[in-house]
Amino acid sequence: MDSPPEVENVQAKHSGFFETLKTLFCQPFIYFVFVSTFVILYKFYYKYKTHCSKVAPLKKLPKLRKDMTAVELRQYDGTQEGGRVLMAVNGWIFDVTRGNRFYGPGGPYAVFGGRDATRGLATFSVTAPEKDYDDLSDLNSMEMESVREWEEQFRENYDLVGRLLRPGEEPRNYSDEEPEEADTSALPNDDKKTN
Repeated sequence: MDSPPEVENVQAKHSGFFETLKTLFCQPFIYFVFVSTFVILYKFYYKYKTHCSKVAPLKKLPKLRKDMTAVELRQYDGTQEGGRVLMAVNGWIFDVTRGNRFYGPGGPYAVFGGRDATRGLATFSVTAPEKDYDDLSDLNSMEMESVREWEEQFRENYDLVGRLLRPGEEPRNYSDEEPEEADTSALPNDDKKTN
């Protein structure tokens, strides 16, 4: 029984394709390139897969609501048990733990973890603050506008913890039911001079 001409053409095409592959892989150099490429791709995949499985998911930490001094804030730089990272911007303290790849140990902005980052954000300087408390009185109006924009970004993206206390200032007592929005009524840095 004869096959229809379409089937014979398909068989001829497939056998030609497989013959070409067979010929290519019988050549040592092409075989070496193919196997090497496969091994390299597998190693990258394996390395990526094992790296992703080693990254520990962040534990859900209980919400923290309290005012702190700059000295108290320093203990929340991500190196302590639990890995909580707090950061102050314009007199407000934010929990930036979920951004720990940026602000935690080893991150590009780790210098701000557990510190007041206001001056660094205003001046685009990624250096550790020199003072425990910075009144920002020497920042110009453009820098202060930048500070307010950064504060807004942090308010939108991170949980508010409390206020960064000035020397001698008393902490406020927060109740668990109190909404965060109540905190925005009196900004701690409203009395700062803007040039």
